[in-house]
Amino acid sequence: MNNILVDSSAWIEYFKTYKDYAFIDDLIDNNSICTNDLILTELLPSMIHKKEKHLIVLLNSVVKYEIEIDWKELQNIQVKNYKHGYNDIGITDLIIAQNCLQNNLSLVARDKHFNEMAEYLPLKMYK
Repeated sequence: MNNILVDSSAWIEYFKTYKDYAFIDDLIDNNSICTNDLILTELLPSMIHKKEKHLIVLLNSVVKYEIEIDWKELQNIQVKNYKHGYNDIGITDLIIAQNCLQNNLSLVARDKHFNEMAEYLPLKMYK
């Protein structure tokens, strides 16, 4: 059941320090993770450049959810962010959040603003 989206911020920590994100191993083993083209586009170019073939194969083998951008909904999410005092959340993270909401996915992310958005959006954070 591939219902946990691992954001690029979590992948980077997993690859770099591993310590706090070792639980991703279990998610991989349980076939629980998924990705999307935005996350792959953030991660793969550096891996391709560094010729990290094992990681490239790993990420390309993960179930991928298509991104269906609803621009009006992104605007509504951003208005809610502003109302809650968060005015620096970028469009890429809004798209990640929207992809989770559209597909009923839980999210693993290092960026604290996802946890903040989960306080007023039905965004599920994997803990």
